[in-house]
Amino acid sequence: MARSRSGARSSSAAATKQAAASAPLLRLGLPKGSLQDATVRLFAKAGWNVVTSGRGYYPPIDDTEIQARLIRAQEMARYVEDGLLDVGLTGRDWVLEQNAKVHEVAELQYARAGLGKVRWVIAVPEDSSIQKVSDLKGKRIATELVGFTKRYLKSRGVSARVEFSWGATEVKPPELADAIVELTETGSSLRANHLRIVETILESTTLLIANRDSWRDPWKRRKMESLALLLGGALRAETKVGLKMNVPQKQLAEVQALLPAMHTPTLATLSDPGWFSLEVVVDEPLVRDLVPRLKQLGATGIIEYPLNKVVP
Repeated sequence: MARSRSGARSSSAAATKQAAASAPLLRLGLPKGSLQDATVRLFAKAGWNVVTSGRGYYPPIDDTEIQARLIRAQEMARYVEDGLLDVGLTGRDWVLEQNAKVHEVAELQYARAGLGKVRWVIAVPEDSSIQKVSDLKGKRIATELVGFTKRYLKSRGVSARVEFSWGATEVKPPELADAIVELTETGSSLRANHLRIVETILESTTLLIANRDSWRDPWKRRKMESLALLLGGALRAETKVGLKMNVPQKQLAEVQALLPAMHTPTLATLSDPGWFSLEVVVDEPLVRDLVPRLKQLGATGIIEYPLNKVVP
């Protein structure tokens, strides 16, 4: 007897569902909180669109081989170490705080406010008598980075009382703490709260970290290496632009000597005899000085364009 159409459709749907369930999947942790928006923008530039919402913790991503989950950066390394996530993005500071045994896939130098590193600093009130780390002996210190701070002070031979701070750490000195260990990018929040920096104890940037067993899996490793390659390429493109121009042959050597190219510029002959089309990638801050000088050398049709990725 011929199978009914509805039965065929049901069988086909079940087969599709079974195939999807058995397909390889990379469990990706994205940082929720201060790094979230910068990370979503970076993924978009790298080629992955992540859709976040106010309450959702499983943001859709346009890659059927990836399952994304939003996790606080402070907890990420622990979940990756335990294998609950295959790979995740978090700060080097939180990996060190938890002494997590993970594989570092790539360093991605970006933070909430830009592309630089962030610092954990010891800060005290402007009028405090504390001038150096040794002056912290017997003092009370508030911080979210408790474990690393304790180990740092121990390495300096300083015994102090280090307490966990749930937030608003800058307002605790001098009544609730003698000093704080706090994260800063520009120092503006510390200055606004009349605090001065005694010492930087850690510089941190974002890491792409992997579970060690997941890293040994060939398929997952290739997928993570692709993530690292494209995310890194998107970051490199943040500070660079492309320049394209037409250059007369007699000025070509001078123009090439002027351009700080990553590699030799791309050249192509034009239909007009004695002219070349030249294309190059340069650091964006240099363009304002380069373009007038290129024009003086006879370059025409100069075009500056943004880049999505720069992969060396």
